[in-house]
Amino acid sequence: MNDIPTEGFPPRPKLVFMGTPDFAVPTLQKLIISGLPISAVVTQPDKPRGRGRKTEGSPVKKIAEAHEIEVLQPEKASDDRFCDIIRKKKPDLIIVVAFGQILKKKLLEIPPWGAINIHASLLPRLRGPAPIPWAILNDEAVTGLTVMQMDERMDTGPILFQEPVPILENETAGQLHDRLALLAGDLITRSLKQMAENPIVRTPQDPGAATYAPKIERSLCLVDWEASARKVAALLRGLDPKPGAYTLLGAKELKLFSPVVVDQVAGGLVPGRVSGEGRDYLVVETGEGRVGIQELQYPGKSDSRPKSF
Repeated sequence: MNDIPTEGFPPRPKLVFMGTPDFAVPTLQKLIISGLPISAVVTQPDKPRGRGRKTEGSPVKKIAEAHEIEVLQPEKASDDRFCDIIRKKKPDLIIVVAFGQILKKKLLEIPPWGAINIHASLLPRLRGPAPIPWAILNDEAVTGLTVMQMDERMDTGPILFQEPVPILENETAGQLHDRLALLAGDLITRSLKQMAENPIVRTPQDPGAATYAPKIERSLCLVDWEASARKVAALLRGLDPKPGAYTLLGAKELKLFSPVVVDQVAGGLVPGRVSGEGRDYLVVETGEGRVGIQELQYPGKSDSRPKSF
């Protein structure tokens, strides 16, 4: 991948776009609006979705079909047959946003300008599949977006562009996801313009500064009320809306959403005890301070306000 040029990037590159979930949709839409030629959109195969488990195409597929762009859905995007299909498209560049498969060198090296990916963190921080929830679970004040040149490993390629994004007070992972998705589309189009107008600078990542954002496991989702109010609130926000943090009400799991830190006083508290209601939330004591729960969900029920509890 070292022979990718640093100058001469075309102002109207021929693109192949690879993406699957909702997060990738604003970037694809922005590229379509910009009028850049997209020879194909590559997305994951159709699968059962929603409560009815009806087989449906991905959100990216629906946008591509609405704009009459060819859709490709390989089981393995790096096998020889699919690489031959992409080679015949003669793309200048592949753009990858949350595609969902590890891509190998033989695919990444087909375009003369390789493949670029937008990742929802300030790399090398929070490499991995879940950077958005982990930024909130870690109670970080700032996250961001990184455009990087892809290599065969996960989120390790050289950095092209970065944009810090502050995490708002009480922001949930779902809310941050939606904000970053919109910002990603703007960043990609600005990045392509910069690449065409200036020499491309590729900055290697510092592996010593790397942190990781692994897949969210169920074992993380049970609330530890012995923790501080700030940590409990960060857990609830980081798992909101999916998969949702929960506590036990007898033998039943009660999911908790939209928390606020009421106070952070120590002493005289019983972790997990409900100590009243605020104007908009149910107050629960923790190991240090109290947290307000604005939404909760009983097993098998849709979200309901605490006042209906």
